[in-house]
Amino acid sequence: MVVIGRVVRVVVAACAVAAFAGCSSDDPPAPDGGVISKDAMQNALLKAADVGPTWKTPGESAAPNQLVSICGADTPPVAIPGSPEIVSAPLSDEGAEGVQSLTQNALVYEDTVSAATALAALRTVADACVPSVSQPAKSGDREEPAYTETTSTAPLEQDAWTGFVTVRNKQYDKAHAATADVAVAALARGNVLLVDQYAIYRLGKSSASANPQFSADWQKLVGTTLKRVDQ
Repeated sequence: MVVIGRVVRVVVAACAVAAFAGCSSDDPPAPDGGVISKDAMQNALLKAADVGPTWKTPGESAAPNQLVSICGADTPPVAIPGSPEIVSAPLSDEGAEGVQSLTQNALVYEDTVSAATALAALRTVADACVPSVSQPAKSGDREEPAYTETTSTAPLEQDAWTGFVTVRNKQYDKAHAATADVAVAALARGNVLLVDQYAIYRLGKSSASANPQFSADWQKLVGTTLKRVDQ
């Protein structure tokens, strides 16, 4: 079990992903097994019980022809590149002081070139993200207080998986103190592209350091999934 704690308490994240978290590991890199099947990715994606006792599978999920928003703010979810087989596993955990979610999408292509092309398409979107954007308050169906959101993108790799991660931090105006941290990781290996989004929304906090375990937690979640592909 990965065990990502509820947002009502400080999360203590173990060092489960050596390549992401910078910890030492005696385990050899997993071999590149060539073509990865849809069933292998279905088994690798985390289930609610794998993450923690308070996590659940939500009743609603994203449209089947789109992923998540990489750049945040008012940018729409990105379309799925190409025509892969899709395996999805959304999870969420609601606590007294906020909510956290994990959106997992494995795109299984016919060949390596298609997966690499899809990764490049998503990286193009990420590279075009505006570093900082401020949005006024919204009313109506999409009611939301005013906020400022910062975005950065960096390369990411573990064993034979390579890609990038886009990290966003959203600070709401002080009259509606709240923060949101989001990491969108896209990693390809062979014929598969994994796109994971971990997000945590915390109420009553107005500091960029409101979620001190955020970085360790998204690394732990994504890295655990990658390790499970070869199990």
